[in-house]
Amino acid sequence: MIDHLFRREAHVIYEDGTSPPIHVSGHASQEELKLIINLVKPKYFIPIHGEYRQLKLHAEMAASMRGAVGSILLIESGDILDFDELGARKSGRVNVGRVCIDSGSRTDVVEDLVIRDRRHLSEDGIVLPIIAINKLTGRVETSPEIVTRGFAGGENGFMDGARQTVMQTLELSSDEEKADYGVIKEKIRADLKRFISKQTQRRPLIMPVILEI
Repeated sequence: MIDHLFRREAHVIYEDGTSPPIHVSGHASQEELKLIINLVKPKYFIPIHGEYRQLKLHAEMAASMRGAVGSILLIESGDILDFDELGARKSGRVNVGRVCIDSGSRTDVVEDLVIRDRRHLSEDGIVLPIIAINKLTGRVETSPEIVTRGFAGGENGFMDGARQTVMQTLELSSDEEKADYGVIKEKIRADLKRFISKQTQRRPLIMPVILEI
């Protein structure tokens, strides 16, 4: 949030008048940075390392030292900086960011959607309501089975309640809805999601499975 304010040229004033505490054992103080600028007198000054707010303040400090610095360029990760006989300038951007690779592979890049699903699974687990349907009659042959992984429904009849929720969804669905497995799966997912959220305040990944027998 603070970095976004700095990007919009806001002047941020902290509650106690100072910046939040940061580790400084390996970083120069403001006066040391000024000394370096006075000694080097750079033609181009490009702050690097740190969050945007720190880059911005570093650039402002350099700008305050009139005559000691030539051009000041404030760039972020992904900015393209061109140097030629006319000088230096930002000329565009490229996509940058973290790239996740599956363990044991050097080429299989893990997409953001996969990362999101894995995080979801690690935090809330997965629930598989399994329904056996007679493909000739469309009737449910047995009571739904509820399989969980990484998710504990607890006591107080949670599993029975989950089965009853699935059965009720099926009973209240029309023949046309039952014939469209995509529709009936979505109805089961939505109703079971509400039931689980109310009972446990958790949101596991719910993947209905329909077996034709």
